[in-house]
Amino acid sequence: MDAQSRLPQHLMETTMRLPVHTLLATALALGASAASAHPQTYVGTLSNAGEPAQAAGSLGTGMVKLTLNEDDFSLKVEVSFSNLSGLSTNSHIHCCTADAGTGSAGVATPLPTFVGFPSGVASGSYLQTFDMSLDSSWNPAFITANGGTAGSAFAVFATGLAAGKAYLNIHSTLSPGGEIRAFTTLAPVPEPESYALMLAGLGALALVARRRNG
Repeated sequence: MDAQSRLPQHLMETTMRLPVHTLLATALALGASAASAHPQTYVGTLSNAGEPAQAAGSLGTGMVKLTLNEDDFSLKVEVSFSNLSGLSTNSHIHCCTADAGTGSAGVATPLPTFVGFPSGVASGSYLQTFDMSLDSSWNPAFITANGGTAGSAFAVFATGLAAGKAYLNIHSTLSPGGEIRAFTTLAPVPEPESYALMLAGLGALALVARRRNG
């Protein structure tokens, strides 16, 4: 079954009566809306790369997923890690490095660690959503250095995250300065099937209308 035939009958009948330029404009608008939709998800792979010399022999690894929603000022933090050479002590997000994907920066999130982050283990997982409109969701020094309010800190953090200049790390008894870290990058967002079908259908209808008018 092709994309055009999958569209609801009433939508087909309505759109067939629209001018070609209207159909094309609608398809473009839907595509732009989907591309700019919030929230934004960033992912990264934890390793000892970039951490202090004490972490050089670490076999620790893991995954990070950060979901930032600029509409409600929330940040969902998802972490899984395993095989730390030491035992976990604390974890947080650093921002913003001078260059994307490399370097070090101060801590942006609460000190000494995320609330409830697993401590004293070599492997574990973590899931927590933070209200970033609250001062308590930030390192006070990060707020002070970036405009003086949670809102201004959020704006700087969002920009740094989007630019690949933020990283999450896990500190341990082996390497108190950090054993594993991950810079995060924007995750690909697959087009929802409904959007894909609608866009394809509108494109097909525009082509049919153009041929009829031609």
